[in-house]
Amino acid sequence: MSCLSQSKSITYREAGVDITAGNRAVDLIKQRVKATWRPEVLQDVGGFGGLFALNARQYQEPVLVSGTDGVGTKLRIAQLMRRHETIGIDLVAMCVNDIIVYGAEPLFFLDYLAVGQLQPEQVAAIVSGVAEGCRQAGCALIGGETAEMPGFYATGDYDIAGFAVGVVDKPKIIDGSKIKAGDCLIGLASSGLHSNGYSLARKVLLEIAGLGLNDYLPELGQTVGEELLTPTRIYARLVQDLLGHFTLLGLAHITGGGLVENVPRVLPTGLRARFQLGSWPVPPVFSLIQERGPVAEPEMFRTFNMGLGMVMVVPTGEADAVLAYLRDKGEPAYHVGEIVEGETGVDLVPAESEG
Repeated sequence: MSCLSQSKSITYREAGVDITAGNRAVDLIKQRVKATWRPEVLQDVGGFGGLFALNARQYQEPVLVSGTDGVGTKLRIAQLMRRHETIGIDLVAMCVNDIIVYGAEPLFFLDYLAVGQLQPEQVAAIVSGVAEGCRQAGCALIGGETAEMPGFYATGDYDIAGFAVGVVDKPKIIDGSKIKAGDCLIGLASSGLHSNGYSLARKVLLEIAGLGLNDYLPELGQTVGEELLTPTRIYARLVQDLLGHFTLLGLAHITGGGLVENVPRVLPTGLRARFQLGSWPVPPVFSLIQERGPVAEPEMFRTFNMGLGMVMVVPTGEADAVLAYLRDKGEPAYHVGEIVEGETGVDLVPAESEG
């Protein structure tokens, strides 16, 4: 008689990992994933890797541009509210907005999802958001991994990371080297907090101010939770469109570090970015955080995007045309400052100092 016949055997499911649930999750998301595919995608869902046939003949010198990121503690808001359908948009946005600053077109995307207990409907909602983000960015979701990790994550908890790959012709890479004093700064509006500064936002709003996620605030026009879950804007298609009509000398994705730390990353030595405060509308969520903290203005500007999700540097002679073009498309954009000579950095000029 074998040892197995003397005692009840244990299954992977009893250890906390449900393979059947994982297969069901794949079935639920398969069509959403395939809807993002471009003609270059070669394989079906479920392979060991993602196959993407780059048409190198379209480029003189194709350069691949890659980026990876997560969503940070914004995930906690989604988990507390049990609303998971938009967090994937944030994931894609954080990755593709980083690679488009080089002038790259996003090609494909991969995601990694780790959960405490695999709940197929929850996974389907998360990945559907990733697929929607890829649709907005024009890139294909060609692969991913869902890892069930009982004992590492609590039931209901999860973390997610993303990986984006794009392509740009080497002669067309935007590296900021052609920026000069006198060039104009044009800001593209954010949708709110995007996916940065949530540890501070949660500390202020939920702990210090004692607000609940379901509390409706007239100044926000929605509940606190709805405001905090507003998806990050994806600028990929808009930037690609602008590149076909105008000269973009530099692009900065405004994430953690705000305007103060992100804009200098694209500036040549000896040049500063001077922003005119009051030249763009700051969404009310930022004022709410600043007042309820209270949080000092310098800390606000080095933590949050303050209403600008992407900043572009354009030649002075094209600035008005760019703004008019964006206005005709219904895209909120603003002339927010200029490039000046000086030690590389950022000046935030108070509105009363104008003129």
